[in-house]
Amino acid sequence: MRPILVIFLALLLQAGSETPPLQVLARKHFAPLPARMDAPGSQPQPAQIELGRRLFYETQLSINNTQSCNTCHDLRFYGQDGRPTSPGAVRGRGKRNAPSVYTAAMHTAQFWDGRSPSVEDQARFPILNEIEMGMPNEALVEQRLRAIPEYRQLFARAFPQDKEPLRWERLLQAIGAFERGLLARAPFDRYLEGDVGALDDRQLRGLEHFLRLGCVRCHQGPALGGDRLQKIGQKRPFPCLDRGRAEATGKPEDEGVFKVPSLRNISETAPYYHDGQVRKLEEAVRLMGQHELDVELTPQQVMEICDFLLSLTGEIPTDYVKAP
Repeated sequence: MRPILVIFLALLLQAGSETPPLQVLARKHFAPLPARMDAPGSQPQPAQIELGRRLFYETQLSINNTQSCNTCHDLRFYGQDGRPTSPGAVRGRGKRNAPSVYTAAMHTAQFWDGRSPSVEDQARFPILNEIEMGMPNEALVEQRLRAIPEYRQLFARAFPQDKEPLRWERLLQAIGAFERGLLARAPFDRYLEGDVGALDDRQLRGLEHFLRLGCVRCHQGPALGGDRLQKIGQKRPFPCLDRGRAEATGKPEDEGVFKVPSLRNISETAPYYHDGQVRKLEEAVRLMGQHELDVELTPQQVMEICDFLLSLTGEIPTDYVKAP
């Protein structure tokens, strides 16, 4: 065999064994989901996670025993309720779309306006919100749960070191411990881990668009978002009557600033945006092209990006989230 042919064949074999360039680039911006997302230095016990699961479904946490965390964040449907805004326990509706609780523990802050630093802290707001679950104070929450013998046992099992384990702070800690395991691994995780066949050709083209056009500037990391707050409409003004983060901080520079949402399971969590007014994923992608990238995406680009986003739909951990 001629030396030049031997060299050529060797180069072909070497190239075939290398990681595809698109996969290399994707790994620079994204990461597979972990098994859990516990806070640094924290490792919840199984009894705490089980208590949190029961509390997540507990309607006694609402003033008229009709609402639980799961009412607006239905774990069977990727942690949301499919409504633009959610009805309250007694009257009215929430002002903003209820975001998915899957991957929420990975976010830099909670709520669209980032007013809360963690899932543990976040859990207190809906329970005490007069429109959402409507409980007037923490004492009544504790009183209701103490009247249920099973909860006295569950709290004692979860926090055996406490003289009085059934208290507000422990309730929030338990709900947070459960929510930190709400992660749904998807085909994209397998792709990042080396399975080049986990995405089909259209999804790979969509990933190329996502990287090349700059979507990745805001939607990166393992959750593909959730790691920053910024003004909506970076390139073109976005029609928005909501003051965003400014309602929490009172600062003029926070007008129209919202948390960048995670794109995990995005194909299953319509409607979109903070007000839930966009019902189709294709329309949400097109609007992002206009207002965030200053690009008019072609219909084919929109569809291929949506195909890529479909690869972010994970498998719901049915045993972990089953209703008690």
